[in-house]
Amino acid sequence: MELKKFLPYLAGVFTSLIFGFSFLFTSIGLKMVNPMDLIAYRFSTAALIMTILWAVGFIKLSYRGKNLSGVILLSLCEPVIYFICETYGIKNTTSSLSGLMIALIPVVVTIFASIYLKERTNFYQILFIILSIAGVAVIVLLDGYEGGVSRPVGFVFLLGAVISAGSYSVLSRKLSESFTPFEITFVMMWIGAIFFNAVDIIQRINNNTLMGYLKDINNYNVIIPVVYLGVLSSVIAYILHNFMLAKLPASQAAVFANLTTIVSVFAGIFINHESFYWFHILGGIMILAGVWGTNYYGRSERNIKERVRHKLNKPQFMLKNIKIKG
Repeated sequence: MELKKFLPYLAGVFTSLIFGFSFLFTSIGLKMVNPMDLIAYRFSTAALIMTILWAVGFIKLSYRGKNLSGVILLSLCEPVIYFICETYGIKNTTSSLSGLMIALIPVVVTIFASIYLKERTNFYQILFIILSIAGVAVIVLLDGYEGGVSRPVGFVFLLGAVISAGSYSVLSRKLSESFTPFEITFVMMWIGAIFFNAVDIIQRINNNTLMGYLKDINNYNVIIPVVYLGVLSSVIAYILHNFMLAKLPASQAAVFANLTTIVSVFAGIFINHESFYWFHILGGIMILAGVWGTNYYGRSERNIKERVRHKLNKPQFMLKNIKIKG
């Protein structure tokens, strides 16, 4: 019983690990192909894997009698809108600004969850969310300022990425009442595959490079990152992520996104041999403390409510069983 309570948190940790290393594999893939090619390959692989898992009976899908409009809207938020906004946001701003903006996702989720899901966020949770975001800011801002002038459109795209990710988290938790994590992930991967492949093919036709679509995936320098991004980062990570969102309040689940920053920094240090500074340690401690505090005070409040509800219901149960003579 105790293990079941911690499964959503373990799912959050593994999701952050996978997403954290995805930056490394994305950078490897982008050395060989352009962003839209890589995204198209990624979601094609993910959709194919999900279909195979369904065909062999490993996962069960049942959409009969269910309204798919919500899942389609979810898929438009992420992966479609999110990946477009994130890619062009980074292109038109500095990487430091992009990282800081993306770290605002938990704040947006908390706001959306309180408005649409009526989830209550207490004062201590808010403080630890701010602490976690501040930790991301320490790592990103002190990691060095990169030259270049940010364009206003970059701010708009990054804000769009934050809002779409926040909407995704809230919608996913709401849809988890009717759909399993597998059913949600299956639709997401196929919509992503169809959309990004359509865009990629149109771009290739305009550039007269359509025949290079299959040629690129014969290169192992492309295959390795595509397999990681398509199988681990898209299929497994999103299934775990949707499972976590189904079990945890959206505001708590979103804080795990900041753990991705820690993982990506460590991957750069130990794999790409990047420099390691004191602010990496400071920022990492702040992020981990923020994640712990948000989850701890969220669980504490739920436990208090459960104890109060139990005490209130117990006398009522006893009164119902009292037989009055007379």
